[in-house]
Amino acid sequence: MLWRRHKQSTSQSWRVDETYIKINGSWNYLYRAIDNQGLTLDFSLRKQRDYLAAYHFLKRLLKAYGRPSCLVTDQYGATLKAIKQVAKDGLIDLKAHQCSKYRNNLIEQDHRFIKRHHVQSEGFQNIRTATSTLAGVEVIHAMRKETRRNGSLFGFSVITELKQILAA
Repeated sequence: MLWRRHKQSTSQSWRVDETYIKINGSWNYLYRAIDNQGLTLDFSLRKQRDYLAAYHFLKRLLKAYGRPSCLVTDQYGATLKAIKQVAKDGLIDLKAHQCSKYRNNLIEQDHRFIKRHHVQSEGFQNIRTATSTLAGVEVIHAMRKETRRNGSLFGFSVITELKQILAA
C-alpha cells in the first residue's frame, strides 16, 4: 500500500470502525482506521464481521504503528472482545480504549467517500478486485486529504509558488 510505504509519523489518537460493502451479492466488511486528523492508517476487507476479523485487523494496525494514546471505537461486541485480547497480548493499554458513538463521527463521515465510490460502481465482483479498487480509492482519498490539509501535494504548493513569484 502506498501510504504504508510512505507513512509519516501519525497522531497517536485513532478511530477504528467497520462498514458494509456488497461483493458479488453478499455483504462484506471493510475495517478502517484513521488518525484524529482524518488520515487513513490502514484498512482490511473481510467476509465476516466477527471477533477474529477485528482481532487480526487491530493486531496488524498496532504492529505497523505502535501503541496509540487513545483508541476510539463503537460499542460492537466483537470489536470490544478483540481490544481486550490485544490488551491481554500486551499490544495496547486498555486505558487507552474509549467507546464513544460521537467521538467516532470522524471515521463515520470518512466512510462516505468509500460508500459513494461503491454505489457508483454498482458493487464489486470478487473480494480480490474489491481490495485492489479500495486500495486505489484510499490512496486517492489520502492524497486529497493531504492536499486539503497542507495546501500542497508532493511538496508543490500553488500559493507558495505565487508568493515567491510576487516577492521576486
